[in-house]
Amino acid sequence: MLLLLIHYICLLRSIIYMKRIKLLFIFLSCVIVSSCIPHKDTIYLQNKENSINDTIPNNLLEIQKPYRVQVNDILNVRVKALDQETVSILNPTGEGSLNASSAERAFFDGFTVDVHGNIRIPTLGYMNVLGFTTEEIEKNIEKKLLEEQFKETANIFVTVKLAGLRYTASGEVGSPGSQVLFTERVNIFEAIANVGEIPVTGNKKNVKIIRQYPQGQKIHSLDLTDVNVMKSPYYYIQPNDIIYVEPLKQKSLGTGETAVSSITTIASIISLLSTSILLYSRL
Repeated sequence: MLLLLIHYICLLRSIIYMKRIKLLFIFLSCVIVSSCIPHKDTIYLQNKENSINDTIPNNLLEIQKPYRVQVNDILNVRVKALDQETVSILNPTGEGSLNASSAERAFFDGFTVDVHGNIRIPTLGYMNVLGFTTEEIEKNIEKKLLEEQFKETANIFVTVKLAGLRYTASGEVGSPGSQVLFTERVNIFEAIANVGEIPVTGNKKNVKIIRQYPQGQKIHSLDLTDVNVMKSPYYYIQPNDIIYVEPLKQKSLGTGETAVSSITTIASIISLLSTSILLYSRL
């Protein structure tokens, strides 16, 4: 009778132990599933439900409005004429070191927009450029030169460009920091590629663009996994933009970026628990 009772007790303990193991297995399986980053969250430009094949709209130029100059922008102004010597004073020859980088040269040779929205040009004095496009500034400088210093026969030609497109990227990117790209148009993918890409732990579905406006800063969001992002008015970045990529919750949990890394983590936990149970049962 005693042996039968002992047998039943041992059987009951085994059942309870097996149930605990089963519950633990279910729990760990749920953790693995929830901790892995879905494959679809890592792919750019997917054709989602509301996406259409024609990803570039006919009115793209209307969506991508021209950039308007802001305070602290640096402008490169060049004036050409039939007699180039007459406009030489208007064209900086370079005040920086010969070993200076392109960004440093642009800083020394360019005209910085002050807090009042003005630039100071030799012989022309102060000109307000705040809120104007570079094309409008070109026309204003050319008009002022023709009114004050030159005749139509001088055939003056004015070009105004931004001295590089400066932006900052932070958060889950390869190399957070500021970049200066010497081009007029840069889309969000080019901007991110220049700071080392978004790792697996970065949230590609909610990339924030912090943009400067005359009335202050505004935050815009882009879903880089959706092909429709190419239609967004924020697809092309602007000077002084801040790009922020937030981390996924999987990074804060620390359970692993992929199924393999998650299983490795879970296996380590199971091994630790098993060892603890065996040591406890022998006490």
